[in-house]
Amino acid sequence: MTALRIVHACAALVATAALADTLWTGLGERGAALAFGVLVTVGELTRWTGAQVREAAPLGAAGAMAYALLGEEAGHAARHGAPQVVAVVLAAALLGNVPHIWSGRTGTLDHLARRVLTVGFAAVCFQPLYGRGVFETWSGPAYALLLIALLSLTALCDALLAAALAHSRSRWPFAPLLRDELRGLVGIGSAVCATGAVIALAVAVAGLWALPVFCLPLLLTQQSLRRYAAVRATYRQTIASLARATEIAGCTPAGHAHRVAALSRAVGRDLGLTRPELTVLEYAALMHDIGQLSLVDPVPAGATAVLPAEEQRRIALLGGAVVRQTGVDAAVAVVVERQADPYPEQPLAARIVRAVNAYEEKTRDAGPGGPLKALEELRLGTAGEYAPEVVESLARVLWHQRGGVLGVPGGVPLRGGLGQAGGG
Repeated sequence: MTALRIVHACAALVATAALADTLWTGLGERGAALAFGVLVTVGELTRWTGAQVREAAPLGAAGAMAYALLGEEAGHAARHGAPQVVAVVLAAALLGNVPHIWSGRTGTLDHLARRVLTVGFAAVCFQPLYGRGVFETWSGPAYALLLIALLSLTALCDALLAAALAHSRSRWPFAPLLRDELRGLVGIGSAVCATGAVIALAVAVAGLWALPVFCLPLLLTQQSLRRYAAVRATYRQTIASLARATEIAGCTPAGHAHRVAALSRAVGRDLGLTRPELTVLEYAALMHDIGQLSLVDPVPAGATAVLPAEEQRRIALLGGAVVRQTGVDAAVAVVVERQADPYPEQPLAARIVRAVNAYEEKTRDAGPGGPLKALEELRLGTAGEYAPEVVESLARVLWHQRGGVLGVPGGVPLRGGLGQAGGG
């Protein structure tokens, strides 16, 4: 059973048990349940679906975590229990996700599974012990640190779940996915943990009126992140427009840069690059041919892979100079400049761009057996031109993308890696 099915099955089991227990025993502390349910619903309604972020609904997450760690309300003990916490959060999350489900947005089921399991984990760690009076002697800073520690542990569990789900769906390496998730905890993840702890502490002293006051900063932070993402999207569109300059000038075929960028990103994922490294790789792949704009005589069909090594290096250096003048990250310019160097001297991103560009050029006008023939030519070039690990990764990516068939005449499937593709 894959990690995807295991996580979904566990979430369904926890949700079913929590709902059954709550229906059997009845809903306690109805005012708190309603207030936190509304907060989680609003947070889910404003869930961020337009960008890849660590936490798509920070307000909903903070509200759910605060409810799981709520021990008192205005000085009075809150006896709602872990099952009710999960049931209320689940009902609110389902209600808040109705528009997202109706719109057919992807990732909703994974999002709900993570929410149920993480809230259940926090509630089980806190509510039974609090109900038995274990934390009665904890007060002041010690109690606040306890809540922060529990929330941090819950965030780590959520990062593991998110990485496992992403690995199961994409088959990308688990380690870099987990690194990306853990790196995201430093940003919006830490804000969610801090807000959840503050809400739980504030409600314990001031009551439910503290909810809107302490949720406002996180809501404003979410809006600021949306604007930042919009700026990043505009930045990428600008780079993509610059990449099209070579196509408009007739230096490269239409769509070449975007095809190289998409395939390079997939290879980078397979090789375990982190999200920032993938961004640099994608930008460099989009702009890898921009040096051809400086040539007096354009390269036929933009096929730089067949040019002499010195000419390739000259074009790469011209491209790097152009990239630096555009104000793009210097790391992108380095990749563009070094894409024609001997592969042992290249950074990994430059190795990827070089191999993927050569593959795309070799298969551009090829027949049904073009992909397999191109991979064989790249394999033969691993002695000095192309990095063996990149060519092997490229073969794996193509095999997954094409369902095990690399355009071989008669539809003969390619099973496994490059060794089989090249016939030994």
